[in-house]
Amino acid sequence: MKNLGFGMMRLPVISGATDFDYGQLNQMVDEFLAQGYTYFDTSFVYHEGKSEEAVRKSLVERHPRDSYTIATKFPTFNLIPEEEIDSVFESQLNNLGVEYIDYYLLHNIQNVYYDGVDGNGGIVKTTHLFEHAKRWKDEGKIKHLGFSFHSSAELLDRVLTEHPETEFVQIAVNPIDWDSELVQAEKCYDVIRKHGKKVVIMEAVKGGGLSRLPKEAESILKAVNPDKSISSWSLRFSLELDDVIAVLSGMSTLAQVKDNTQTCNEAKPLSDEERKALKEAMRIYRESAPVKQSEIDKYKGIMYHNVPVTAILQAYSICQIQPDPGFSDDNNYLKNAFAEKAHLDLFAGLPKQQVTAPDGTDITELVETAVKWLSENSF
Repeated sequence: MKNLGFGMMRLPVISGATDFDYGQLNQMVDEFLAQGYTYFDTSFVYHEGKSEEAVRKSLVERHPRDSYTIATKFPTFNLIPEEEIDSVFESQLNNLGVEYIDYYLLHNIQNVYYDGVDGNGGIVKTTHLFEHAKRWKDEGKIKHLGFSFHSSAELLDRVLTEHPETEFVQIAVNPIDWDSELVQAEKCYDVIRKHGKKVVIMEAVKGGGLSRLPKEAESILKAVNPDKSISSWSLRFSLELDDVIAVLSGMSTLAQVKDNTQTCNEAKPLSDEERKALKEAMRIYRESAPVKQSEIDKYKGIMYHNVPVTAILQAYSICQIQPDPGFSDDNNYLKNAFAEKAHLDLFAGLPKQQVTAPDGTDITELVETAVKWLSENSF
């Protein structure tokens, strides 16, 4: 269970997203390595394009190359013309100061970028991104090829079928996303394993959203493990899964590094008592949202442009109780659901459609409010 990964997306800064606090960051990197962990995850776009440089300065220039592994990602969503793809990749090698990248991912594979809204092919296909990445691997510049994913299990199954060269997939996994209607963590995890691929887990603490829970929920967890942090429960939930290369945590302070590494050093599979307590804590968490899950459940079977109303309301509601609602992962899934199920562009506006609950209540305004917020906060 010692497979914690250091997510370099929320690094300590002094002022502004690119003014890194290298005094603290260097301590964080050193502590992580000292505890026996080696996986560092970054991207071309994190910290306004400067995270890879921070990795070079805090890790690559200060530690032997064989003491760590680096994962970074190609910015699929930047819609880069095919003739510029190689130069972007070469700039990543330069940013990191390395000759090869251990784990390279196509960043954010989803319906809109893979199939396009009309299903005829998005940027991934039209610029032959998988083919370019496979060539970089053949040239020895990539050791392992994968992608991060933000869509349905149905699409994931098809992508892995069409691209057997993929070795691993990075997906969101945590106790809330596990049975989320849009994120579909459990279903996606099962698809990856069905194809015999490895898993990298992101959003293990849901961007910090599961590090603090409603008082009643925290009391339930503390009654079972009084000395453990709330974050440790979500980490352990993911750490016990099979075929996982790394469980990523986006750490911003030295204290977080120490807490997460201690959790992983001591981690054991959740007991029946712990699993029951975690399930109840997550129920309370969902009930603390603006639209309670118990209310959402009343709308099962109702569709809005071929997308379940329950999925829309659940995504909207969970976002509202995150530390940064607009930066939750749920808000990025809805546009893909409309593209996949109805070939509709969320950002172009959706045709008017009345939504009626089983008891005859008109809930159109509630659904449209959720859709509007999710579209305005999607990225």
